[in-house]
Amino acid sequence: MNGQMPEGFAEKFTAFLQQTVSKAETVASRKASQFAITALVDMLPEMLGGSADLTGSVFTDWKGAGAVRCGTDGHLRFGRHINYGVREFGMAAIMNGIALHGGYLPFGGTFLTFSDYSRNAIRMAALMKQRVVHIFTHDSIGLGEDGPTHQSVEHAASLRLIPNLDVWRPCDTTETAIAWKAAVSRPVSVGMQVQEGGPSALLLSRQNLPFVERDNATVEQIEKGGYVLRDAQGAQAVIIATGSEVGLALEAQALLAQENIPVRVVSMPSTSVFDRQSVEWRDSVIPPTLPAVSVEAGVTSGWYKYIGRNGAAVGLDTYGESAPAGVLFKHFGFTAENVANRVKQVL
Repeated sequence: MNGQMPEGFAEKFTAFLQQTVSKAETVASRKASQFAITALVDMLPEMLGGSADLTGSVFTDWKGAGAVRCGTDGHLRFGRHINYGVREFGMAAIMNGIALHGGYLPFGGTFLTFSDYSRNAIRMAALMKQRVVHIFTHDSIGLGEDGPTHQSVEHAASLRLIPNLDVWRPCDTTETAIAWKAAVSRPVSVGMQVQEGGPSALLLSRQNLPFVERDNATVEQIEKGGYVLRDAQGAQAVIIATGSEVGLALEAQALLAQENIPVRVVSMPSTSVFDRQSVEWRDSVIPPTLPAVSVEAGVTSGWYKYIGRNGAAVGLDTYGESAPAGVLFKHFGFTAENVANRVKQVL
């Protein structure tokens, strides 16, 4: 009821994280999230999942979860997964009530573009500092042919504006696991006394994302929200990327290296968490003396506090289009060549 992590949680999670790193799987981050859920529900029996009629797409279920059902005899059957129906606001509001009751750790999923329907309840969870986890998949134009109505553009930036809401957009299985750990480990607010508590939103891809190799020290730094993923001796610029665009940033770094232009690649899975770090840490990751380029498949406005007025933002300040994901990324300039050119422009 106090929301504390059980004895041995840290050790069990570390074992799962090591297993995740050793597998080095290239999967969609929505699938990586399901891997994390499957591991965490055994460690945390209070976890109670669900989705807004999109379980087969958002992967909030796991083997043996069982559905919460009301039987014909009127008695409730206690599974661990709620089928909320097509009612995102209802789902988010119900999860708030479950969190306020205590004893459960609720999480629920839908597409990121439908977070608009959930927004008022998400804001209430943040205001009340309640530990609720929102899984938002299909997080960009990468969902493809469903078109601009379903393609998130402004949603990540919009969610980042909500105080107390930690927003994570992980780039691979390792970052997804860390994002889940951060979400379930947030303190539970009892009587509005815990200032650092609150909900979390995990923004996850439909498309497969390449696994990124890291040493142990770098893996530990993921929890800081932003960190140096790949450095280069004598770096002349910094590329900051999130989620599915981190792989793109690494490709651009390789292209620039061929032209003897060393650049640093920073992965920023959570601006919310990064902004809470010390000035020393933030400046060590993104040195104020280096020009910076941000890369994210969404609106660019929020990135200027990291890249400055003289930096460049590779993003999407229009709505998407209906086409396969690969075609869309090329059409909107999300290519290694374009990112490399933008870096050269700021030098």
